[in-house]
Amino acid sequence: MTPDLVTVGRDAFARRDWRAAHDALAGCRPELTTADLELLAEAAWWMGDSPRSMAVSEEVYQRLVAQGAEQQAADRALRLAMEWFTRGDVQVGTAWLARARRLLQGLPRSVEHGCLAYIDAAADMDMSGDPEVADVAAHEVEALAHEFGDPMLASFALALRGLAAVRRGRTAEGFADLDEAMLPVLAGHVDPLWSGDLYCTVVHLCDELGDLARMRAWTAAMARWSGPRGRTFMFANVTRIHELQLVAAEGDWEAVERELGDRSADLVGAHGWLAGEGYYTLGEVRRLRGDADGARSAYELARTLNHAALPGAALLLRTEGRTADALAALRVGLADATRLGRAQMLLPTVEIALAQGEAAYAESLTAELEETAAWFGTPGLTARAAQARAAVHLAAGRPLEAMPLLERAAQVYREQRHRYASATVHEALAAAHLAAGDPERALAANATALAIHTRLGAVPDIARLTARTTLPGGLTEREAEVLAQVASGATNREVAAALVISEKTVGRHLANIFAKLGVGSRTAAAAWARDHGV
Repeated sequence: MTPDLVTVGRDAFARRDWRAAHDALAGCRPELTTADLELLAEAAWWMGDSPRSMAVSEEVYQRLVAQGAEQQAADRALRLAMEWFTRGDVQVGTAWLARARRLLQGLPRSVEHGCLAYIDAAADMDMSGDPEVADVAAHEVEALAHEFGDPMLASFALALRGLAAVRRGRTAEGFADLDEAMLPVLAGHVDPLWSGDLYCTVVHLCDELGDLARMRAWTAAMARWSGPRGRTFMFANVTRIHELQLVAAEGDWEAVERELGDRSADLVGAHGWLAGEGYYTLGEVRRLRGDADGARSAYELARTLNHAALPGAALLLRTEGRTADALAALRVGLADATRLGRAQMLLPTVEIALAQGEAAYAESLTAELEETAAWFGTPGLTARAAQARAAVHLAAGRPLEAMPLLERAAQVYREQRHRYASATVHEALAAAHLAAGDPERALAANATALAIHTRLGAVPDIARLTARTTLPGGLTEREAEVLAQVASGATNREVAAALVISEKTVGRHLANIFAKLGVGSRTAAAAWARDHGV
């Protein structure tokens, strides 16, 4: 035995010098008591070395089981379950949860029973989006919190109740409960592992709801909580990834490119699902900047961490001309997603479905998005639903009905500071004004979109809008493509096959082309195209 080294480790742990504590205790690991082994595991965790911490925790668990300390062993199994879930391995996390459940069977009611109920319900709601189990568990956990006077369980009960309320469409009520759930965290009554998970869960929920203002507030609160705990604290890195997600929406794509890849890599093996979110966000920025290979690489990294990489990966297929493949990928993604997960994919699916001439499918998806937006009542979902309905109106030749919806979406995105989304709305407004016979307003909206894209560095959009502004006759890019095909002698069926759109859509484009050019036949349109270099 080396008592001096153990004492050094304990003293270092007490003063939060995690490296010194870890090195001292690791130097005499085989001879450590179970309590000292727990200190070693926690020191490794605070250093940001989750795999090593978990390995030591498993040894602690085995010792506790051998000693017959079933309740303590169950507590360690619950912590390991949470760590495995956070790491992104649901199967192993579920196995540790089963171990905790088996140990707690037959034991008197305890705080550990409340923790088990909390993890069970939170995991179920993540997978299914169904609030029923969470509601029942919230009552059970709340009763245990009162019985044992435990503030951590009180926090868990409020969190479950709040998350369930949001999913029931009672968003304001749910966030009031979630705000209250964090009071024990701020008072230091909740273990940092569980506290960090609570913060991350709520920030992710804000992201799913498209509520960037609320996401900023919660991310700032998380930064105030995690910042003083040191740079090696895992949730300091988690906080920064959430901050970079907001930076991406606000338009500082250089900062995202500079930092997000390394931040995500640092979390692989410790917080796998958020590392996947980080890689996905990086892929989105690269796609929008025109770096197709870089985007594809980031999406692949996200997929290795069980992130579907949608809708981004499908939109990348669309930019490569594989519109049918893009729509097929989104159909698969929608089939596997929860209600909020679907809401993130519905708008691009509507737009691609319309491009493919599937108006009925686009209408059904738009109705779903409108229903989801009304249910949750958050700004981002409301704006997306307005955009989707406007796209349906524009495709059906109803630009005047599209305009107020697009103006409403533009206002939301300005308030939310979502720059790229603002540009897409102004592009749609340009199309609406042009279709309504107001080319001056169309040019102004197009110029606004181009200015935003230029500030962002959205290279493909800049090229597309610049080309669009130079097209003669007020033609859109798609109309110019149709006219070029017609001028080459293609039939409507051949044009549809070449551009991967329906014959009905070709006919509608031709009617618009004839009206803009003031011609009445394909022959006259073809002659105009040759004269104007289309």
